Amino acid sequence: MKRDYPLEKVRNFGIIAHIDAGKTTTSERILFYTGMSHKIGEVHEGETVTDWMEQERERGITITAAAITCFWTPTHARMQDGVVQATDGTNPARHRFNIIDTPGHIDFTAEVQRSMRVLDGAVVVFDGVSGVEPQSETNWRYADDANVPRLCFINKLDRTGASFEDSYKSILDRLSPKAIRAQIPIGLEGEHEGVIDLITMKAYYFEGNMGQEVREADIPENLKADAQKYRSELIERVVEQDDAAMNAYLEGKEPSAEEIKALLRKGVIKNEIFPVYAGSALKNKGVQLVLDAVVDYLPSPLDLPAVTGTDPKTGNPIERHASDDEPFSALAFKLQTDPFVGSLTFFRVYSGSVTSGSYVYNSTTGNKERVSRIVRLQADKREEVEQVFAGEIAAAVGLKDTKTSHTLCDEAHPIILEEITFPEPVVSVRIEPKTKADQEKMGVALRKLADEDPTFKVSTDEETGETIISGMGELHLEILVDRMKREFNVVADTGKPQVAYRETIQGSSEVENKYIKQTGGRGQYGHVKIKMKKLEPLPEGDDVKIPKNVTREDHFEFINSIKGGVIPQEYIPAVEKGVREAMARGVLAGYPMVDISIELVDGSYHDVDSSEVAYKIAASQAFQEAAQKAKAVLLEPIMKVEVIVPDQFMGDITGNLSGKRGQIEGMEERGMNKAVHAMVPLSEMFGYTTTLRSMTEGRGSMTMEFDHYDVVPTNVAQDIIAARK
Repeated sequence: MKRDYPLEKVRNFGIIAHIDAGKTTTSERILFYTGMSHKIGEVHEGETVTDWMEQERERGITITAAAITCFWTPTHARMQDGVVQATDGTNPARHRFNIIDTPGHIDFTAEVQRSMRVLDGAVVVFDGVSGVEPQSETNWRYADDANVPRLCFINKLDRTGASFEDSYKSILDRLSPKAIRAQIPIGLEGEHEGVIDLITMKAYYFEGNMGQEVREADIPENLKADAQKYRSELIERVVEQDDAAMNAYLEGKEPSAEEIKALLRKGVIKNEIFPVYAGSALKNKGVQLVLDAVVDYLPSPLDLPAVTGTDPKTGNPIERHASDDEPFSALAFKLQTDPFVGSLTFFRVYSGSVTSGSYVYNSTTGNKERVSRIVRLQADKREEVEQVFAGEIAAAVGLKDTKTSHTLCDEAHPIILEEITFPEPVVSVRIEPKTKADQEKMGVALRKLADEDPTFKVSTDEETGETIISGMGELHLEILVDRMKREFNVVADTGKPQVAYRETIQGSSEVENKYIKQTGGRGQYGHVKIKMKKLEPLPEGDDVKIPKNVTREDHFEFINSIKGGVIPQEYIPAVEKGVREAMARGVLAGYPMVDISIELVDGSYHDVDSSEVAYKIAASQAFQEAAQKAKAVLLEPIMKVEVIVPDQFMGDITGNLSGKRGQIEGMEERGMNKAVHAMVPLSEMFGYTTTLRSMTEGRGSMTMEFDHYDVVPTNVAQDIIAARK
C-alpha cells in the first residue's frame, strides 16, 4: 500500500489556549471549512465534535485532547472569480491536517504536555479582550520546552472591549518579543468586518451564512497608513533570516510576497518568529486564513530534525528520520477507553510504517504486541486504515500492555524514544464504593482511568485500607469520579479533598544502626552507617556524568561508598530498599519525603546471621533517626492564583487572599476588570470559587495552577501532624 499524501503536504499541529479563549469554537470552524462536518457545532449549544464527552458538552470545556484528521486546500488555490470554489480529491494543493484540540483548564495540563511532545506546530488562540492569560503562559512554556513552532490567533475581536493592539502587546510583553503582526483587523467589536494581510497587502472579507466565501478587496483608505507601517516592521523582521535578503533590503530592494513567505516560513520553523493573525471564530472571520498560514509556515515532518532515542542494547544515541524507508518507530502518547472498541492507543509514527494485523515491539517493556486494527479519528468518529506511515498520527486497537510514553518499534532495529514527563498530583480524596457490587468494578475502572491519565494516581492507605485517588485539582478528580459513574456504572462516595503534602530535611546528619535479633536457631544481623543531606540539583549541561556507585532520580540519590566488602555486595540493594520504604512513609506525618541524598559509608556483617531482611530493617531505622536529626520539615504545594474582578471588589479580594496566607505578587488592568496575581497554599484554596462568587456578586473568576512546594509554617505544621497522628 502506498502513502496517500506526500510527507511535505502533512501538517501535525495542535490548538492550544487558556480556558474560554475560543479554542474549541476555532476547531469547530476548521472542521466545517475543511468539509469534515456539515454544520457548525457550538460550545454553548453543547453540539461540538471535538468536545464529544458528555461532561465536556455539559460544562462547555475541553477535558481530553481530541485528535482529528482533515484536509485543506489553501484559499488562494481555490479562489476563482472572487469566490472560493469547492475542491475535489485530486487537487494537488490539498494538504492533510492531523489536529489535536487540547484542554485549556489547568487541571488537564497533562493533555497539553503529552500533545506537545508529538506535534510539529501549534496555533495558539488568545481572547481579544483578555490577551495573554495564565494558562496561555503555561502552554507557551510547554511549547518552548518541546521546541514547537507557533502561529498566534487573536480571536473574539467582535466582543465588547476587544483590542487587537493590547492583546498583541501582551504577547510581546508576557510570552515572546519574537511575535510579529502578519495581519491587522478591519474594525473591532460590533464593527469587526474582516482582516488585512500584510504580505499580500489585500483586505479579506468573509461572506455567505458561515463566512465560507472569502472575498479579496483593496485595503480601506483609513487603514492604508497603518498597513504600510506594520508591513515594514514585518519585512525588517523576516529579512533577518537571510544575509542576502538583508543586504538587498538595505540597498533599497523590497522582497516580493513569495520571498517574504519563504523567509517567514524559515523563521517560524526555527522558532525565531511567531506571526500573529486576527479574527473572530464565532462570527466566522479569519479562520480560513489561519489554515492557509498553517500550510505556508508550520513545518511538515520533513522540515524538522530527526528524532533521537537510545539503543536499548548499548545505551548509545540513535536517530530516526521522517521516512517510510527507515525502520518503524512510534511513540504512544495517549490511552483512551472507547465504549465500542475497547482500549485505543494513540501513537505518532516518526519513521517507517505499520500495518494492521502486524506485530510491533514495545522497547520500553521488551514485549511484542499485535496491532489488531488501526483507526484514524475524526474526534469521536473513526475510519479504519490498513497502514500508517511516517509523520502520521493514528490510534491502535488491541495493544494490551502499552502505556503512555512507551516506544513501539521494529524488533530488529530497537530504539527507545524520550519519555514524556508529567507533573505529580497535588490533591487527594478518599473514595469508597457505594455497594459491594461496586467494589470490584471500582478497581477495574480506576485502573483504566489511571492508564489513560498519567497525572491521576490510585493508592491504598496502609493504616485504614481506604482507596485514595490523587490528581491535579478538585475539578480533575470530580470529572474522573463522574466518568466512573457514566462509563463504568460505578457509584462511589468521596471524602473531603486532601493536600498532597511532602516532607524533606533542612540539615544533614550521620547515623549508625545495628539490627540484631537472637531467636532460637539462626538470628538476624544488619549493621549500617549512613550520611543524610539535602539533594542538590545537578549542574546545567548535557555532559553531567553520574558515577557508577550512585543511583539518582528526581528527588532521591543513593550513594554506595562501601569499601573492602565490609557489607557484602548482595546486601546493598536491601539497604537501598529499606531507605526507599522509610522515605515513602515519612517521619513527621506519614507523607513521602523528597530531595534526599543518602550515602552508605560503613557497616559490618555476620557470616551466619546477616540477611537481606536484617539490612533492610537496619537501613529503615537508620533513615528515620537520621531524618529527625537533619531537621525534617513539612512541605505544602503553593498555587499560582489569578483572580479577575471588577475594580470595586479589589480591596475585599486582596484582603481575603492575604488572610489565606497568600502573597500578592502584582495587579494589572485586564480589559474592564483588574487581575490580581498571588501565591497561595493549596490547603487554603478549596472551595474558593464559591467564596469568590459570593464576594463579587458572581462577577469574579479565577484560575490556579501548581507552582512549587514550600515549607509549612511551624504552627500550621503542628496542627497537620497532630491531625495525622
